[in-house]
Amino acid sequence: MNTELKKDNLNVKIYDTRKQMGEKAAEEAAAYLKSLLSKQEQVNIIFAAAPSQNEFLESLSVTPGIKWSRINALHMDEYIGLDKDAPQGFGNFLKEGIFDKVPFKSVHYLNGQDPDPIHACQVYEKVLSEFPVDIVFMGIGENGHIAFNDPHVANFNDTKRVKIVDLDDRCRHQQVNDGCFKHINEVPTHALTLTVPALLKAARIFCIVPAQTKAWAVKETLTGKISEHCPASVLRTHPHATLYVDNDSAALFLQSSNR
Repeated sequence: MNTELKKDNLNVKIYDTRKQMGEKAAEEAAAYLKSLLSKQEQVNIIFAAAPSQNEFLESLSVTPGIKWSRINALHMDEYIGLDKDAPQGFGNFLKEGIFDKVPFKSVHYLNGQDPDPIHACQVYEKVLSEFPVDIVFMGIGENGHIAFNDPHVANFNDTKRVKIVDLDDRCRHQQVNDGCFKHINEVPTHALTLTVPALLKAARIFCIVPAQTKAWAVKETLTGKISEHCPASVLRTHPHATLYVDNDSAALFLQSSNR
């Protein structure tokens, strides 16, 4: 049985299974996307890259009737220093997951191979100016991060739209838990990320968060203080955001709600 509720401004939808969650999120995202394309010539979307997005991206990519040729795709964050062809690269994940599957009008990547990461940030700032975000498809990390805004670097009032960050240990361990790297020593220590304000500029946010490993983050997002200790908590302030979770990721939240 599916459950719907609201925490502050944030719509929350809980599904029995991860598959149901991904398919329903894709269905609702596609409907919104089609509606937006009926009102404006093109749409700009920021995509997150993570295994948590697999079911959602798979369903979205095969949804009929989406005019992909009028959609510009951007990606949300990227490791610094990985080889261009490394499968763990978030750009490469998105290429395989959706960017190479549908005929986007354009695709824009953060360049984690740029020898000058500051320059890479400046280049992407220009991209964001040229393609103001309409929609964000995102997840939440085990430590509550959104994009690579870990608690120690997240800033709800950031003046930058793109920045260089160092990754905390919990974030880096998640990459091992997700099967992306064999050992934490292989996980890069720094990344490029869109900031919290850059993500919140979107008129609509779809946040897809399955799995038991995200149960703490989901509970803190919904019941904790709205602060950088759990960056995803800021979603409760956005006027048009929806959090999609499954029974596993919602488990601790549901336990606390039933007390």
